[in-house]
Amino acid sequence: MAIAWEILDKVRKLKQQEAFVSPTKDKKANINIVLAYPSPYHIGMSSLGYQTIYRLFNLMDDVVCERTFLPENTDLYRSKKTKLFTFESEREVQNFQIVAFSVSYETELLGMIENLELSNIPILSSERNQKYHPLVVAGGPITFSNPLPMGPFVEVVLLGEAEDLIHTMIEFYKEIPDREELLKKLSTQYGFYVPSIHGNYLPPIAKADHALLPAYSAIITPNTELSNMFLIEPERGCSRGCTFCVMRRSTNNGMRLFTPELVLSKVPEFVKKIGLVGAAVSDHPKIVAILEELVLNHKKQIGISSLRADRLTPRFVEMLALGGYKTLTVASDGPSERIREFMEKKIKEKHLIRSAELAKEYNMKTLKLYQMIGIPGETDEDIDEMIDFSLRISKIMKTAIGISPFVAKKNTPLDKSPFEGIKSIDNKLKKINKALGRYVDVRTTSAKWTWIEYQLAQGDYESGFSALKAYRLGGNFSAWKEAFESTGKVINHLQKQPELV
Repeated sequence: MAIAWEILDKVRKLKQQEAFVSPTKDKKANINIVLAYPSPYHIGMSSLGYQTIYRLFNLMDDVVCERTFLPENTDLYRSKKTKLFTFESEREVQNFQIVAFSVSYETELLGMIENLELSNIPILSSERNQKYHPLVVAGGPITFSNPLPMGPFVEVVLLGEAEDLIHTMIEFYKEIPDREELLKKLSTQYGFYVPSIHGNYLPPIAKADHALLPAYSAIITPNTELSNMFLIEPERGCSRGCTFCVMRRSTNNGMRLFTPELVLSKVPEFVKKIGLVGAAVSDHPKIVAILEELVLNHKKQIGISSLRADRLTPRFVEMLALGGYKTLTVASDGPSERIREFMEKKIKEKHLIRSAELAKEYNMKTLKLYQMIGIPGETDEDIDEMIDFSLRISKIMKTAIGISPFVAKKNTPLDKSPFEGIKSIDNKLKKINKALGRYVDVRTTSAKWTWIEYQLAQGDYESGFSALKAYRLGGNFSAWKEAFESTGKVINHLQKQPELV
């Protein structure tokens, strides 16, 4: 079936603006793979993990990997009777041997379902067969916490760091032509979750061979959240022990560092903007030296994915300012000192105040704080402390606060903690907005949508069927609520709150 011209033209224009940092050679291969992202192009191409797996697949002699994304206008595809196709060869996704999804967030599950439907691939793995349908696999950041709700839709999930796992999967795929036997074999391998065999049991996540690291961009494009930015990780993991975070010191042996020389050797000369990506970039002991080399010697603009307030120094912030920073963003996370101590966050008010002072000193326009509320054991006094502190820090310089309700993640010490409740969270958000609205730019995440995230984060294999029902009911909050309730999969949030020590 032909691709509608207005759809094809848009994809071709996106491709024309791409610069290949690691060009994929034209080749014929025995195995063709689609790497699918369950969100639109501008989000997917901002994912370093997505780009890294794309690059590594294409480095394999027997593999050609192409890309596809969730269309921004899925109704247009349906009205024009256009099936999902790839960016490189413009072939229909359903005609590839393997469809591999990279999934970052719980709510991208709907995007995965829609990608499959637009590809004319049966949504449920139980309705596919080897003769007519590709092997559907998944991986990505979501696998560090809870990929169980993806179970009904995929044959295989690669858990944790996939740099090694994709090689294992391809080797077995070449050796074992029968899909059922392939799945049995993969189910015995470290880092592979096969839903039809494992059910609600999750095997341990994998850790990549250091020789395959660091991850870095394959393509740069202006049409992303991080426009024309080359992404690279100077470290992987984190040495800290925040109890709410899946990327903590106990995850894959904590923080792994890459030398400044290795990082700088991967940076192409022609790129102007460099994004340093990782769970704890500012904890790298040589981070200032890396910034000095990039900013002072190579005249690059820079961005960093995570700044810890207790790691900022005058020289550090000076390099950020010279590298183009206008907004200094740090995470407070807990609304009070007491809550931060409970979560082992280790960030004090003095660190946040010093961040504001440094941002002002180096002529930043805004200080942005990330904040969570609804944390187990939180009281009105903790919210009052956050409000008071926000007012004080806003007197130092212009302040913006991004507030998200807390969601307990699997594989963390706070796993199985309750969700506070939509009404309670909304009341707190109203109180915060009323107190700060005139003085601080407050941006909040919907309590209703966070409740959906919580249901999936704490859910199991059967929760995937609830997601499918929600999709078929329209995908709005009412649809999700009805789907969870009708399938009996609502996770009870009215549990006893843990006591804070």
